[in-house]
Amino acid sequence: MGVTVDVHEVFKYPFEQVVASFLRKYPNPMDKNVISVKIVEEKKDVSTGIIYRKRIAVCQNVVPEILRKERNMAIRSHCLTWTQYASMKEESVFRESIENPNWTEFIQKGRISITGAGFLNCVLETFASTFLRQGAQKGIRIMEMLLKEQCGAPLAE
Repeated sequence: MGVTVDVHEVFKYPFEQVVASFLRKYPNPMDKNVISVKIVEEKKDVSTGIIYRKRIAVCQNVVPEILRKERNMAIRSHCLTWTQYASMKEESVFRESIENPNWTEFIQKGRISITGAGFLNCVLETFASTFLRQGAQKGIRIMEMLLKEQCGAPLAE
């Protein structure tokens, strides 16, 4: 079966500042679940100019692993641990806001499927969706705080 969690946020800051803060977001003392992040591979597609980065995260929850850089940044990640019991995938997109080109829109979709627990799979997936939703909101609060520290007050409309 599986559950899906969608998150949509508009940061009232320019794209470059939001993406830079996102890439520096972890590790930080406000979220102890992410212990370290290391870039293990980086390559650039010369035909498109897209930069791909493969990152390994040591964490107690999921953080992005693949990075595409443009004025539209898409990130896909999946959990490598406990795959015999659950699969967890996340897709995040940062792009210029249609409302204001100096703002950045963030869209995130996550999916978790639990296996091996029989009739409890649905119960565990419901619990996991709550945990994922709370984690996404926590990540947004961290981003807002980091952006405020780096850039000051949000940009006006």
